[in-house]
Amino acid sequence: MAAPRRAAVLGSPIAHSLSPVLHRAAYAELGLGDWTYDRFEVDENALPGFFETLGPEWAGLSLTMPLKRAVIPLLDEISETAASVDAVNTVVLTQDGRRTGDNTDIPGMVAALREHGIEEVDTAAILGAGATASSALAALSRICTGEIVVYVRSEARAAEMREWAERLDVTVRIADWADAEQALRAPLVVATTPTGVTDALAQAVPERPAALFDVLYDPWPTVLAARWSAYGGAVVSGLDLLVHQAVLQVEQMTGRSPAPLDAMRKAGERALADR
Repeated sequence: MAAPRRAAVLGSPIAHSLSPVLHRAAYAELGLGDWTYDRFEVDENALPGFFETLGPEWAGLSLTMPLKRAVIPLLDEISETAASVDAVNTVVLTQDGRRTGDNTDIPGMVAALREHGIEEVDTAAILGAGATASSALAALSRICTGEIVVYVRSEARAAEMREWAERLDVTVRIADWADAEQALRAPLVVATTPTGVTDALAQAVPERPAALFDVLYDPWPTVLAARWSAYGGAVVSGLDLLVHQAVLQVEQMTGRSPAPLDAMRKAGERALADR
């Protein structure tokens, strides 16, 4: 009989994370009754010590902020996808002690868009230039054939996005946040800002909007997403992203494929409804 396996999500703050709900739903569907998935409050300073406690029963870790970059020196290897944005959100642990990092946010974004019929666009806009924006830029590099316009609120952020664009070999134009209403006319708009930042833009949603990918999921819908949907535009939510990236994590950690997307999504929806 196989020994019980463990996995968990780490971050700070972490109490809000839906990852345990999603992964446990997957384990139930896959018949992995001896697998457990927990959450741990861990910041950058505590991360090395946490890694020292990991035994052979550990199969994997999900990482959220502020650990996605801090974990890299603790790993034996990272994937090209993770290296492209210097961010790891998934660690697979083998029983012989090897630690491999990956980034499932990027392919998760692409999969979420494709599920909504968005396979390719000729241009796109990104609202915001924080940590999530670099993953959004990497995802768009796979589906956008032309210019990506990034709307930023500071010159420091603008410089960072120019660096990411050069590294990812994508065509990026930086625009001032004061002109962010113009973004809403793009074939695809990716909103990567914190809660409330895009609320004021809702009044500028065009009568026939195209597609919006809003990476937030709680509270949902955002003011912008609600207006977008009311006008008949396609909306991809942060829960779509969360589920698709978690599917890839489950498959990597358990070695079982395909992971149960529908069961994981329903579990996430129920958990959000109960909040």
